[in-house]
Amino acid sequence: MKVVCVRPEGRGWDTVDLFAALAADLLDATLVVRVADRIPSRAGQVGALLPRRRDKEPCLLVAAQPGHLQTMAEVGTWRHSYSEVAAYVIDSFWDERIPFVARSRHLVDHYFVTDGELVGSWRRRTGTPTTFLPFGSDVLRRGSARSDRPVDVQRMGRQPGSWDDDMATHLAAARVGLEHGGRPPFVDGDAGANQRSVMGAMAAAKYTLSFSNVVSPATYTHPTREYLTGRWTDALASGAVVAGIAPRCEAAEAVLWPGATLDLGTTDREAGLAVLREAASAWTPRQAQLTHARALERVDWRWRLKEITRTMGWYAPRLEAELDQLRARVAGLQAAGPASA
Repeated sequence: MKVVCVRPEGRGWDTVDLFAALAADLLDATLVVRVADRIPSRAGQVGALLPRRRDKEPCLLVAAQPGHLQTMAEVGTWRHSYSEVAAYVIDSFWDERIPFVARSRHLVDHYFVTDGELVGSWRRRTGTPTTFLPFGSDVLRRGSARSDRPVDVQRMGRQPGSWDDDMATHLAAARVGLEHGGRPPFVDGDAGANQRSVMGAMAAAKYTLSFSNVVSPATYTHPTREYLTGRWTDALASGAVVAGIAPRCEAAEAVLWPGATLDLGTTDREAGLAVLREAASAWTPRQAQLTHARALERVDWRWRLKEITRTMGWYAPRLEAELDQLRARVAGLQAAGPASA
């Protein structure tokens, strides 16, 4: 079996790289990473429309964005190598960017998309079975139920204007008795090290700070559609509640639970800090344990892979073994009881 990961050049795709590597490990597959640096030739696109010769090896294609499906049309062996192809499209909210080659039923046998609202759109545009599968996190291996959390609120990623200056926010937080953490250091060129830096910062925090793309937009975010990203799932994996304004979407409804987020109700920094001060004063270490436990149950990538293997009929004994470990850890955390508070 192969896991083929296609992503853009540059920063910001560590979670996609690491998911693909985890999938290859748990599915006992060979990992192939391709950087989507160009649009395939017309011949390559036409080739993708031809029937695929179905040999013995299945493939999970992890595409960071819909347009990356075009990259696979250029691979000469694509039509001659795989018995079944499942494609997991991460930024599936860009459904207007589904490429022409995806209309071929010979390219992919089943799509999995992170946006439940767009399952129908993907089915119509590709003519291929499509399943909703929200974004996740490696909770079992990289998450934390750490009890000592000296940081009250940890910045994560882009922020609205009033929160964007880390020094100003740090001083404003200090004035109300809160410890604020600025951007974690970025480790360039090493996805594993960078993820350890990010999740280490989250595991030292009671709350992380993130806002939906609608109230905190950027040039690279969708202008109208809200969606759940690793800023939420990795924080919950790390035992931290996400403060800010959560996205309003099916993924958030499916993944988040009451208590997973702290709604600040506004992007105003002073008003938000007042809400955070009250919440931090009532926080206990047990909250981190329970957040981590719920993330194991709802957020872990292994459940996403389980859905893919169940749908595709693939046998994955290593995945099943780690799901058993996951269940055992949840049981242990739940059994810890209020005494750990």
